Amino acid sequence: MVQTRRLTAIFKALAVEARLRIVQLLREKPLCVNALAARLGMTAAGVSQHLRVLRKVGVVEGEKRGYYVHYRLNEETLAAWREEIDKLLDPKHGACTDTKGARKCAAAMTRRKAVGSRTT
Repeated sequence: MVQTRRLTAIFKALAVEARLRIVQLLREKPLCVNALAARLGMTAAGVSQHLRVLRKVGVVEGEKRGYYVHYRLNEETLAAWREEIDKLLDPKHGACTDTKGARKCAAAMTRRKAVGSRTT
């Protein structure tokens, strides 16, 4: 079943245009903060704040090279995200289960509708 908390973290991290652009740039090759800032037209401090968010959810990781840290995408995290998003969009997986009863499984609701229509 899809974990709503995990999906919320994923979508929050990618909900900002600058972060999406960082991910797109890092798909090409690892880059340092200054290189990202130059390509994005942002300050290094601004890029660093976005990288902090992306590091926190595990989508990027840094590698120290001399005085600089080069950031690259964490392929393991991206693969896990793809799996979670695929589950979300796959009707066979039904509704989320970690909502503490706030929502019923989509499959169960569909069955109820079908049973209800047969009795009328």
